[in-house]
Amino acid sequence: MGIFIVFEGGEGSGKSTQARLLYGLLLQEGHSSVLLHEPGGTSAGDQIRRILKSQHGESQKSQRGKRKSSLSPMTELLLFSAARTELVNQTLIPALKKERVVVCDRYTASTIAYQGYGRGLPLDLIQQLNRVTTQGNDPSLVVLLNIDPEKGLSRVQAQGAMLFDEGVGSSPGRMDEEGLRRFEEESVEFHQRVREGYLELAREEPERWLVVDATLPRERVAELIWQRVEPLLKAQ
Repeated sequence: MGIFIVFEGGEGSGKSTQARLLYGLLLQEGHSSVLLHEPGGTSAGDQIRRILKSQHGESQKSQRGKRKSSLSPMTELLLFSAARTELVNQTLIPALKKERVVVCDRYTASTIAYQGYGRGLPLDLIQQLNRVTTQGNDPSLVVLLNIDPEKGLSRVQAQGAMLFDEGVGSSPGRMDEEGLRRFEEESVEFHQRVREGYLELAREEPERWLVVDATLPRERVAELIWQRVEPLLKAQ
């Protein structure tokens, strides 16, 4: 079987950037690799992604100032789970069977952190759904880009302003790369709960999680990640 590496983190943590950097380095070093992201990566997953984005947009138009999703937390959970099921079956399992290195931007920990700790849905229900959707395909390594929510959200706002200034506000850009932006308008308290959820998961499995300070320079973050990934490649 191949190696499965997942990147997790709150809004503005830079996890998508680091996932792409690792993927590029793996290719450069001659490793057969695949870069995935959630939700999406399959025909059904991309359709679910569009549903999640459109529902968020409808809510913003009808609830100015509140900017909350029109979907219930349970519906949100089931949609993310459905997209994951397709990704696992169509892409993840075949890639691992071919002994490739799979890099994935978000996975089951996102569901626990956002829908569990953030939205308040029962953790045991989420864990049961995760077991069904993944079919036991757990990551070899989970990289958590840890950042204070207020700093992360400030990064997001700054990036959005830069895109607007450059005249590419209609581009999908970061909206597609950093997890739909459907959570960025939530309260700081919501994001604090999400962060606490991530850190709790990391404490439960320190041998499988790497927690990196996301405020470090991008190059240093990539270096720390590679130091943890390289031994996995040698042991393959």
